[in-house]
Amino acid sequence: MLKPTDRTRASARRSRREPTMTEAAMWRLLRGRGLDGFKFRRQMPIGSYVADFCCPALKLIIEVDGGVHRLREESDARRDAWLAAQGFTVLRFGNEAVLRNPNLILEAVRQHAARHPPSP
Repeated sequence: MLKPTDRTRASARRSRREPTMTEAAMWRLLRGRGLDGFKFRRQMPIGSYVADFCCPALKLIIEVDGGVHRLREESDARRDAWLAAQGFTVLRFGNEAVLRNPNLILEAVRQHAARHPPSP
């Protein structure tokens, strides 16, 4: 089921109001169809999860992971598996990659788009 819960919606709204420094930097790259015309949404609720950045047309989710994710690898793996079962591809990047080498992320999105063109 992809319909978000009220709790997920509230969490997404809170995260949009108070982004981390890394999420704000990533959003500056993606907003306004800034990446090859693809529209991304930030903090998008999907089922009982909130995707950091999602391009529905590409069925692509970008997750920006800070240090806490090392403690949540098992729950992140379950979440990624559920999202994959819904047809999404999840790309995870550490904060350092976003802040120091954003072109790495942009190139990964372009490669995904080339392999999985959006459906009309």
